[in-house]
Amino acid sequence: MVLAITVSAFSVIIGVNVLMAWFAVETFPGLEVQNTYVASQGFNQRLHDQQALGWRSEADLTGGRLTVRVLGRDGNPAPVADISAILGRPTTEREDTVPDLRFEGGAFVADVDVDYGNWDLRIDAHAADGTEYTYRVGLIHHR
Repeated sequence: MVLAITVSAFSVIIGVNVLMAWFAVETFPGLEVQNTYVASQGFNQRLHDQQALGWRSEADLTGGRLTVRVLGRDGNPAPVADISAILGRPTTEREDTVPDLRFEGGAFVADVDVDYGNWDLRIDAHAADGTEYTYRVGLIHHR
């Protein structure tokens, strides 16, 4: 009887571990960068350049509409030369989408067909002089 309980307990533990390992491998999106050391070399300069722009961002995802505001120091829309975004789930790349942002009423907007729940938004924009501006934020898509 004790042997059966012990074998059953370890079988459950091993089964759960195998299942968790399988889910981890199936949902792993891969590497962000090939060489973190090389990628880190310009980080401080990029951060300094971005802070010198004085831009800040606000984002909202409600009812299938993504709204992104990139604001300058004065609180007015920043002079963005180009902008792109990726909207995806925090845990997988399967539902990643690239919204077609257009400037409308002082903000960049896009209609997106995504399910409700948690989403990550990554914005890559450039100033007229080529300075890169990046912004990442977690959003909750409401009805």
